[in-house]
Amino acid sequence: MTVQAAVLRALRKPRGTAPQGFGATSRRDAWALAPAVQAIVFSVCAGYLTFSGILWTPIFGTGYEADGYLSPLFSPLITFPNMPWWLSPGLLILWIPIGFRATCYYYRKAYYRFYFADPPGCAVGEPTIHRRFALENAFPFILQNLHRYLLYLAFIPLFFLWVDVVKAFADWDVAGIAHPRLGFGGVLFLVNTGLLTGYSLSCHSLRHLVGGKLDCYSCSRVRRVRYTLWQRLTDLNRNHMWWAWASLITVTLSDVYVRLLVLGVLTDPAVRF
Repeated sequence: MTVQAAVLRALRKPRGTAPQGFGATSRRDAWALAPAVQAIVFSVCAGYLTFSGILWTPIFGTGYEADGYLSPLFSPLITFPNMPWWLSPGLLILWIPIGFRATCYYYRKAYYRFYFADPPGCAVGEPTIHRRFALENAFPFILQNLHRYLLYLAFIPLFFLWVDVVKAFADWDVAGIAHPRLGFGGVLFLVNTGLLTGYSLSCHSLRHLVGGKLDCYSCSRVRRVRYTLWQRLTDLNRNHMWWAWASLITVTLSDVYVRLLVLGVLTDPAVRF
């Protein structure tokens, strides 16, 4: 046995005291309901967003911008001359939010449960094969440690999404002059970007970055400021799960709305001033 194999074996999950075997539990509540609903919502949204951001335009040629609304999957819009037909502009930016969500502490808890039954619920037995699971100390799950760096990158597209919100509340003529409007798309973009901001600011890694590694919060003015910020982020972090699900749903709805505008299925109801 190699040293690496010995280390991984030592790190494998302990047996624990919960009932063994898949689904074995003493719980009497409907514990399977939450992971089942989460699995459906996550699979539908993630599957649609992957298809729309990477495959829809190259395969069907459907646009991703209409009436001044740019789908959030393509913001910031990155294009270059002679771009291959099979390369969606969304792919050039989507790797950041996809990586950020895939490595998110909350989403890891959620999809470990409903995809891998690891465990399927609190105090619920998991498949015995998981005894050989080396946790996040081996590939590919060791890549989860990139989460804090993807957090930093996530603020780049978030900035451009706020720029898109400002643009969405105006009609821009050829001279670059803005004419205010209040459309359903603009309101949807505002709600979506607000929720994405809450999701990013409530991140566990950001909370640790702001207030972590301090033994004394009152020893200096800077540390007191950091403590205050840490408290505000902690308030957001308490509802991180809701920020995660709400923002996933609204970003999906925002893209669907823009696509329907492009296809002519909908017309954006707007009041112009």
